[in-house]
Amino acid sequence: MSVHTLPTKFAPAERLTRRRLERQQRSLEAIPLLRPMFDAVPDVVLILNAQRQIVFANRALENLSSQEQQALLGLRPGEAVDCTHAFTTPGGCGTTEFCRSCGAVQAVLAGLDGHEALEECRIALKNGDALDLQVSATPLTFDGQQFAFCVLKDISDEKRRRMLEHVFFHDILNSAGALRGLAGLLSRAPLADKDEIAADVCTVADRMIDEIKSQKLLAAAENNELLIERSPIQTRHFLQELIHFYMEHKASRERHITLEPHARDVTVETDRALLWRVLGNMLKNALEATAPGETVTLGCRHGTGQVELWVHNPGEVPEAVRLQIFKRSFSTKGAGRGLGTYSIKLLGERYLGGRVGFTTSAAKGTTFRIRLPLEE
Repeated sequence: MSVHTLPTKFAPAERLTRRRLERQQRSLEAIPLLRPMFDAVPDVVLILNAQRQIVFANRALENLSSQEQQALLGLRPGEAVDCTHAFTTPGGCGTTEFCRSCGAVQAVLAGLDGHEALEECRIALKNGDALDLQVSATPLTFDGQQFAFCVLKDISDEKRRRMLEHVFFHDILNSAGALRGLAGLLSRAPLADKDEIAADVCTVADRMIDEIKSQKLLAAAENNELLIERSPIQTRHFLQELIHFYMEHKASRERHITLEPHARDVTVETDRALLWRVLGNMLKNALEATAPGETVTLGCRHGTGQVELWVHNPGEVPEAVRLQIFKRSFSTKGAGRGLGTYSIKLLGERYLGGRVGFTTSAAKGTTFRIRLPLEE
């Protein structure tokens, strides 16, 4: 039945020969209306044989897979969607130690064992992104053989919304706690200290308002509901304002922010509020990556048909982080944290029409930049 035996750390690795796979496929495709019925379903529908190989896939899989339709026969689900672990062992999808905790593999195995199953999983992709799936599996006996009827639902948007909410409530609760503490301090402070504490109260309140605005802005951007209001800005003056604002931010404590001496003052038509968010996130990330006593530098330069604004810090981005840094599902700050770099890319490119990127090295540090087009 199988071509040869392969080692595995979880599910069986053996596969059917090509001839037997094609025979199974022909039998299933002969079922009246099978193809048109399931091609009309928006979620991915798979029929897997006892070796967890695809013998039927509907058209929706094309949205998740880099493979051509005819190349999907015989692949396993992780191989079809480019799971990074599916290509690390000769046995492929389901045979690595990481597969032991994969909800997709667990659901498929349950379905082949005669049980209905519903699981969630996060699949790390070869391109550095990740895919959140809900996988259901139902036992299917056909032509005397055991199959698993599987439905894969992409829940990445739902997971991302949860992450946005988690970030927002985490930040707003921190600010509310600080505000409550300052209010209590203000009520007990001697008269001479009240003005200083009142100023701190205003600063924290302004930060809460800013966090609420950021959440509203990012949610609108995600839903393609953001309206752009362009106006001329002077780049050097804009960066000076940004520096002055963030010198009072908690992330700048014991760190220095400076403007590059040769920064050019160029007029560019753009949305001031969105550019403030993009550069502000670059600056906050740079400050968080900078050791006490070190300096973050901002600058701008004029190029052919464009202006570049940049933020530099002395540290280097680790190699494992570089390919994932703009991904919506990636964070270096723990679960539900670190959407700053994702929003930089989203706002800077989709809405401002610029190009966002970065360079990093141990010798030269890290520079994040946005290049905005200049009108002719």
